[in-house]
Amino acid sequence: MSPAACCVKRLFDVVGSALGMIVFSPAFLAIYAAIKSEDRGPAIFRQERVGYRGRTFTLYKFRSMRVTSEEDGKPALCQKDDERLTRVGRFLREHHLDELPQLWNVFRGEMSFVGPRPERPYFVEKIKAVNPDYELLYRLRPGLFSEATLYNGYTDTMEKMLRRLRMDLHYLATRSLWLDAKIIFLTVMSILGGKKF
Repeated sequence: MSPAACCVKRLFDVVGSALGMIVFSPAFLAIYAAIKSEDRGPAIFRQERVGYRGRTFTLYKFRSMRVTSEEDGKPALCQKDDERLTRVGRFLREHHLDELPQLWNVFRGEMSFVGPRPERPYFVEKIKAVNPDYELLYRLRPGLFSEATLYNGYTDTMEKMLRRLRMDLHYLATRSLWLDAKIIFLTVMSILGGKKF
């Protein structure tokens, strides 16, 4: 992407995320209340992810799992029909509402609306051990939407992680404002259509 296109992309991120937080503020409050009423645990989940230039940042999500989901300290991928999901969390995860707090990450410049999904350092090292090209993704801000998530879904196995990496590298090589707009449109339409991914 040209420097001008990158500036347009960042401007869209700032304006879009600010408007999104305002428009969805009633949803933020409703989700917060629903999570707190279920188990009184923290509504916002914070997790370290690897992002732009390989730097770590704190990613924010609405908590969808039990507070004790990783009490053994070992990172674990979310599986289909994961028993660690709370009742409210399962609904949030199925409709991607748990991702809404990441609008703040986009506004702060830690993420973009479109880019590779950010991964935890533990799994980044595992992926790099198989395919060191993962480091090429450090050129991009991680995204709220991605082509890989749209077509590959959530990654719950190393095979899917490597497939996602190949798709993310393809996005790196072909990215444009038009492609970003297409990914956002198709993802929104898929979510509104009830697609589970």
